[in-house]
Amino acid sequence: MYIEKINRPADVKNLDENALTALAAEIRTLLIQKLSVHGGHFGPNLGFVEATIALHYVFDSPTDKIVFDVSHQTYAHKMLTGRKDAWLSESHYDDVTGFTNPAESEHDLFTIGHTSTAISLATGLAKARDLTGGTENVIAVIGDGSLSGGEALEALNVAGELGGNCIIVVNDNDMSIAENHGGMYKTLRELRESDGSSPNNLFKAMGLAYRFVKDGNDIASLVAAFRAVKDSTTPVVVHIVTQKGKGYKIAEENREAWHFTAPFDIATGKPKSVRGGENYGDLTADFLLQKMQADRRVAVLTAGTPTVLGFTKERRDKAGAQFIDVGIAEETATAMASGLAKRGAKPVFGVFSTFFQRCYDQMQQDVCINGTAATFVVCGASVWGMSDVTHIGYYDIQMLAHIPGLVYLAPTCCEEYFAMLDWAIEQNQFPVAIRQPSNGVIHADRPLRHDYSALNTFQTERDGSDVAVLALGDFFQLGENVVASLKKHLQIDATLVNPVYASGIDTAALTEIAKNHRVVVTIEDGILAGGWGQTVASFYGADTRVKVLNYGLQKTFLDGYNADDVLKANRLTAAQITADIKAAL
Repeated sequence: MYIEKINRPADVKNLDENALTALAAEIRTLLIQKLSVHGGHFGPNLGFVEATIALHYVFDSPTDKIVFDVSHQTYAHKMLTGRKDAWLSESHYDDVTGFTNPAESEHDLFTIGHTSTAISLATGLAKARDLTGGTENVIAVIGDGSLSGGEALEALNVAGELGGNCIIVVNDNDMSIAENHGGMYKTLRELRESDGSSPNNLFKAMGLAYRFVKDGNDIASLVAAFRAVKDSTTPVVVHIVTQKGKGYKIAEENREAWHFTAPFDIATGKPKSVRGGENYGDLTADFLLQKMQADRRVAVLTAGTPTVLGFTKERRDKAGAQFIDVGIAEETATAMASGLAKRGAKPVFGVFSTFFQRCYDQMQQDVCINGTAATFVVCGASVWGMSDVTHIGYYDIQMLAHIPGLVYLAPTCCEEYFAMLDWAIEQNQFPVAIRQPSNGVIHADRPLRHDYSALNTFQTERDGSDVAVLALGDFFQLGENVVASLKKHLQIDATLVNPVYASGIDTAALTEIAKNHRVVVTIEDGILAGGWGQTVASFYGADTRVKVLNYGLQKTFLDGYNADDVLKANRLTAAQITADIKAAL
């Protein structure tokens, strides 16, 4: 095998064209094999194999700087930069992360997991090079789907007048995670169909030089194009057309489903384990489709991730014009939701918490200052959400709860989640965000409210004394376990409270609790510092009658973590909390 002899990019340069083609086949085989066992980003990596080889054949990393947007197409890059063992041996599969990581290699410049950032980063590298008298090439690799993000377009605009060497490789596979949306994709299609000669050229309009590669999976064509732009003295776009999922027919024919995959059987493409039971994606999509069918004013928005709320292609077709995909443009989706609500529609924007971080300004300025009654479903805002350092989602409470006018709801079970969602859509008083549960679909038959307009009113689920446990959202079940543990081990009949609102506290209830409770415990599935629990603690302030114990997560960047380990490390188990309460008493 050729790959076994590749220890650094310079080794690629010693291969002839036939060997490079053989190397591509080996890499693709190893990608499919590992992904079938381990899971990961599938289509983007298979489609970018030849381009990765050509980049390292022509350029001289790490002297030449290559920045990969999103970096979910970097597995081949990692193989060619000294990390091949993570694909050659199953025992080393977990030696590398799924994204570029400077801690792994000098060939990875940044840790990147959010989209549309590569061109901005590259312009910074290029400008610093020019200021300090450097001569290296700076290359940004960005997929066509990522171009729909506002930052990418801003950066193209900057690059167009930057001057000097800045090479932007646009990997055009006519796909985002799902199908592309937006007017620029008509432009890209015209460029593909005209072999790059269409006068309707976004890149030239931005002031950039332009080259087109019709077959972005042909190494010889790629090498020729990259050689032509190497050491360019002006910013240039190299537009390459690739096949997402190339080399695995099932993925080529089902590009959306194979953007990312869990472990699967190579022969059939079927998953090795089938997740059974209910999930909030399907449940939410079915609920929203019913609302849409009953009321033409209900509109569902996504920013390039339609299945976050369960909207598969079939469901998108059923929803028709009431389903809006703005591309990877969370900021636009947020402001658009405000506009929809202002005109009398009933918008619901569903987004992963990690990506919702990009929308803070729009939530404050366009939504909350204007008081538009849009609904936002925040997914994966939990220790049980995505665990890559770039995709952690449990910083949401600090981000959203302190924006004036926003109602942030934290459901504790399936029935409460849908009661909140129904209320949010039908009311027209408040902007509302809802923290979709991440600890599984848990059903409860206890009485639930269906009107949440009396803001910041707690719901007491069990009256007791001495100890009050206030368990927010996903951690309500942990609160139940703590109350049961206190009864069993300390013979304490504790009070259990469902706070309902992540965006406020019930001062009347807290005042009442202080009359016959010595310890108040807050538990939240989020960061302690500046979180909901500390708001409760600050309310009690100098009241020496009440001791407040806050439980949550430490403010740190975790990567590839195990949720159970994190919970134990933060004393978020019933046994640990019970021991702390005993000591406090």
